[in-house]
Amino acid sequence: MEDFKLLSNTDSYLTFSMNQELFAVSVKKVTELLEMLPVTVVPKAPAYMRGVINLRGSVVPVLDTRTKFSLPSVPDSIDTCIVVMTIENGEELVKIGAIVDSVSEVIEIPNEEIMPLPAISKKERAQFIHGVIKKEERFIMILDVDRVFSTEEVISLKATELENVG
Repeated sequence: MEDFKLLSNTDSYLTFSMNQELFAVSVKKVTELLEMLPVTVVPKAPAYMRGVINLRGSVVPVLDTRTKFSLPSVPDSIDTCIVVMTIENGEELVKIGAIVDSVSEVIEIPNEEIMPLPAISKKERAQFIHGVIKKEERFIMILDVDRVFSTEEVISLKATELENVG
């Protein structure tokens, strides 16, 4: 029974890097990983939206996570990939693709090791962070993907999708 209790307090996270920093998202949110694909640009889309891809017949918005987090832009590399995730928008589940510099690994994190983020000056960025863990000598920021892409942004992306598909 002790082993089951220990497992129930541990979650799996996919780690990836952006701007030489490590981030993590719950594997429960990740549906697949894709090599960087050609992305169709959508006119009048928000700056952080790189465009859309066709994923087995579904139009999936692809977001430039660096732009979303106000990080410096860099050219795509051989390691650049798209993390396809399902986010919650109220009752609706929406698939989005997030461009990241590179994917690292899946790690198991006991919930008690997740530390709250201390108050920082970039409040907008802080609201996306669920918590922080320390692995070896590095910190990994755990993202709350449902908050990274707010309801208003998801509605905007869905509307853009419909306008350009219809």
